[in-house]
Amino acid sequence: MKRLCICEICSCGRHRCPHQPTALYGKPNVTCVLTEYTEKYPAYGRYNPPQSLKPKPVNHGDRGRMDGTTTFKTDFIPYVVTRRPGKQQAEYKPKPGDIDLGTTYKQDYSLYEVQPFAPSRPSERVRTTGHKMDTVPTYKEDFRQWEMCKRELKKPDLTYHPPDAKFDGHTTFQDDFLSRGLAPRESFKPSSIPKMSDTPFDGVTSNQQCYVSHPLEARWVKAPEPYKPSSQPLQDLTTNRRDYQGLPGQLPQSYKPNPGKVTSDVPFQSSTEFKERFQQWPVSLPQLHKSLQYVSPTEHMDMSTTSGSVYVQHNIQPFISAKPFNRPTKSSAPFQVCTTMRDDYQPWEVKRQAMIKKPEEMQRATGRMDHLTTFKAHFTPHELQPNVSFKPAHAPLRADAPLESGTMYSTEFTPKR
Repeated sequence: MKRLCICEICSCGRHRCPHQPTALYGKPNVTCVLTEYTEKYPAYGRYNPPQSLKPKPVNHGDRGRMDGTTTFKTDFIPYVVTRRPGKQQAEYKPKPGDIDLGTTYKQDYSLYEVQPFAPSRPSERVRTTGHKMDTVPTYKEDFRQWEMCKRELKKPDLTYHPPDAKFDGHTTFQDDFLSRGLAPRESFKPSSIPKMSDTPFDGVTSNQQCYVSHPLEARWVKAPEPYKPSSQPLQDLTTNRRDYQGLPGQLPQSYKPNPGKVTSDVPFQSSTEFKERFQQWPVSLPQLHKSLQYVSPTEHMDMSTTSGSVYVQHNIQPFISAKPFNRPTKSSAPFQVCTTMRDDYQPWEVKRQAMIKKPEEMQRATGRMDHLTTFKAHFTPHELQPNVSFKPAHAPLRADAPLESGTMYSTEFTPKR
């Protein structure tokens, strides 16, 4: 059986075929198995295929062992390096004689005798007498109580009192308004209207009088040329058709298995490893826990506590309520509802405050309004005059001579086909 390559079995693109090159640049001695372009490249005129600038791998052979010497090694001269001498410290020799520890502060400072500080505040003396202290101040002795008079209220009475008269619905605008009546407007149209002229309208213009019509030549139209097909055949052969050589090849075969339905008459084996190795173990039923029956104790229960045994009882009188037991009876006398506010209150008459209105700077006219304006007063009507025609009375007649319509452009123009 022939062994298949991975490129013939799988087409996912993730696996690599070991028989095909994968490097960026192929080996020069081995022909490329993917394309024949470099071998069968056709030459077009003076254009040649580009040459590779990569140097050819020439085997130079064994040239002997490599000498590891460099210019630095050959030019380097070793020198004897000695250690730098260190600085020697001088031996300490103490100076003879005693050190003078005196300072200028000690020389200039003079000692004075210090005495304790005597406070200038006299000592407090406590004088005690056997007499009783009189606690009545002079304010109580000299104070004289005066009779207080009841103070009159200065608050004005601001209660609203509606007027007794009937409400009058007139306003200040209605009272001050004077109706002038409707006056007809005066017409400013002039009384004398100019009369229209009886002469017929002359609509002849200078363009109509001076215009001379000239006959127009027929427009030159280029005759269409008939189509003449070429006798030479069409060269529809392209470089692609000329140079392309279709190589015969086989269609790629699909390695996908045939999706046919596999059927078998053998009965299905439904036994599994779990069923074969399963061992059934005996299981007992769960036991139910029965609650114990309550049995009352036969002995007497001791209800005494530490508080009851240690507690010492004291004779204490019960709490007496300060609330009277007998409620007072309601009085039959009338209730006095008079207060100082009601006795001293006096209703005042409040008048409505008049409207604060500025006096008018300009006095209104009392007479009837005159609708005459300055334009009406100074306007002077004038009679309308017809416009004067500036058309000449004797117009020149049309000339019978043809119009010289030739120009330099039309004479020097050379029509081109």
